[in-house]
Amino acid sequence: MSRNFELLQNLGKESGLFESTPVATVDQKIPGPVAAATVVESGSPVREPQLHLEPKEREELTKLTQRVFLGSGVDSARVVVFTASESGNGCSSICACAAELLAAQVNGTVCLVDANLRQPGLHQQFGVENHYGFADALQGSEPILRYARSMSRPNLWLVSCGSSPDAALPLLSTDRMRKRISELRSSSDYVLIDASAMNVSNDATALAAAADGMVIVLKANFTRRETMRKTVHDLQAAKVRVLGAVLNQRTFPIPQSIYDKL
Repeated sequence: MSRNFELLQNLGKESGLFESTPVATVDQKIPGPVAAATVVESGSPVREPQLHLEPKEREELTKLTQRVFLGSGVDSARVVVFTASESGNGCSSICACAAELLAAQVNGTVCLVDANLRQPGLHQQFGVENHYGFADALQGSEPILRYARSMSRPNLWLVSCGSSPDAALPLLSTDRMRKRISELRSSSDYVLIDASAMNVSNDATALAAAADGMVIVLKANFTRRETMRKTVHDLQAAKVRVLGAVLNQRTFPIPQSIYDKL
């Protein structure tokens, strides 16, 4: 992950892209979902994340998870697709770290899914093998949770991309995919799905139609405002709920210590 990034908390403040949306092993099985996923109480022992985060990154990603997943009423989401405006924006690392931080804040189960069948990377983030996963679940008939493995926290699970992703690509826009996402929703309290970049394919849009919404990762000084305006318009036309955005790879013209005081 880039050292510097921030949330577009008001997606009209930083970039003018949005009008009103706030930001912000094989045989193992995930325990059943908690009836009401509760936030971990203050003072409870919390394991450090497996993935390294700078203090500022940790703070801002924590805000993201709170706004998107732990909001009150209809604003909260349980199944969210993470995608990038362009390849190379750091979406996989942000999605992985957000899942770890969310798992640290709640007692419910958090499942991280690598649905980026074109450029899978979540298994690399955690340093695990990628023999079985989401692609196999799309092509097979076994319950999808047979492909989930426990990660750095007891309530954090990963469904990696798996084998033969090319053969599974046509299935991303089918009822089979939607049924698999529904399985995950029924068995986990929260699901974070890493999808391919929007300039590569429409996979993220198809996945988001089966989810509660989407978070977009932008690249500072690279993503064009006009392109993103059109993208968001198209997503809204497709009835995809845009939950917010993360501005990644931001650079500072002045030292961070001084910037934080402004």
